[in-house]
Amino acid sequence: MKSVGVRVGKTSTVDAFTEIVFSGDKNATKDRPDGLLIVKTGQREWRALVETKVASNVLDDDQVDRYRNLAKLHGVDCVITISNQFTSKPENHPLQSVRKSRSKIPVYHWSWMFVLTTADLLISNNEIADPDQLYLLNELKRFLTHESTGIKGFDRMPAEWTELNKLVSASEGIPAKSEAAQVVLEAWHQETRDLSLILSRQTETLVREKLPRKHMDDPNLRIKEEFASLRETKRLSTTLIIPDAASPVEIYANLMTRTISVEMFLRAPEDKKSTKARVNWLLRQLKAVETPDIHVRLMWPGSSEATLYPLEDLREDSATAETGKETMQVLGFHILLSRRVGAKFTQQTNFISLLEEIVPEFYQEVGQNLVAWRKSAPKIKSKRDGSLDVSIEALEEEAEEMALDS
Repeated sequence: MKSVGVRVGKTSTVDAFTEIVFSGDKNATKDRPDGLLIVKTGQREWRALVETKVASNVLDDDQVDRYRNLAKLHGVDCVITISNQFTSKPENHPLQSVRKSRSKIPVYHWSWMFVLTTADLLISNNEIADPDQLYLLNELKRFLTHESTGIKGFDRMPAEWTELNKLVSASEGIPAKSEAAQVVLEAWHQETRDLSLILSRQTETLVREKLPRKHMDDPNLRIKEEFASLRETKRLSTTLIIPDAASPVEIYANLMTRTISVEMFLRAPEDKKSTKARVNWLLRQLKAVETPDIHVRLMWPGSSEATLYPLEDLREDSATAETGKETMQVLGFHILLSRRVGAKFTQQTNFISLLEEIVPEFYQEVGQNLVAWRKSAPKIKSKRDGSLDVSIEALEEEAEEMALDS
């Protein structure tokens, strides 16, 4: 309920009904919403119609529009749809017709995997105190995970994915009005949302996508601006925020090189003076890493270009990092896993399975072991460890001494 802006307090009641038929409704046989939710808090009542789809069934524009009209006619506050389609947040509906509609009845959307992930996190984090509720929630989890329900994650890119890759590999530019690129971007957004839910279940915390506010509020603007970026860079990207991780996790799929890359950034420790000492600080955090293809990109002051080294080379001799930069101090590190996957990159299902394998692999092997540097807490100076040492008189005496010395 919180995800659709409804607060449920201790005195609230939640009622749920299925197969709703409104009295006097001439279209009752045609328009029968799957559910009705009613939340009562004191004298206030909030109501929502619910429409669900499973397996490969997708939401129907006309049906959602009819349910909006039903809601308006009967004083229902909103419509909630549930399907295997994904969206960055409930307000950003996967149907473009819903996003463009001027109807005053809002339509929210949950993916089944969002519902399942929410249930799993509540159970895993021991947030359900009532044993009966815990039992029922676990039964829901068992039901949702059974293969017969048709509930699944995002598991394949559209046919346009192969078409777009062929276009890029032929060194042709992506047309300004490419419908294939638009479809691929929408599919990418579904996959990145699913990926955040996968990591949520793996870490038992709520992992979310890092999006600019303007993209969160306007998915059509997000498509437009990311389309321009895709045309220019030939790559798809997203950033995930994992609670308490050393930094956001950045993910790139490069159509030119058919490479999947995952990286995190650490600022170099300022309490260490030499580049070698700073690199050794990083290497201590990566000593257990066995995953191949790990590289470290070092960032330098001013306009000095970044340098890239395989992790193994720095392990053999951390002084290697100073080559050509002897008079500088490294400012930060991008730790990245970059893996060329060849022809599998262009395949609709293999691309998704590889992405969902490589990203958790990087985070488990590298990301979860990284700790960001931060300055130590300021210490009381030995010559000022008593309150009298910083009294007006003491400060006056100190200022006089400095004046005499100068």
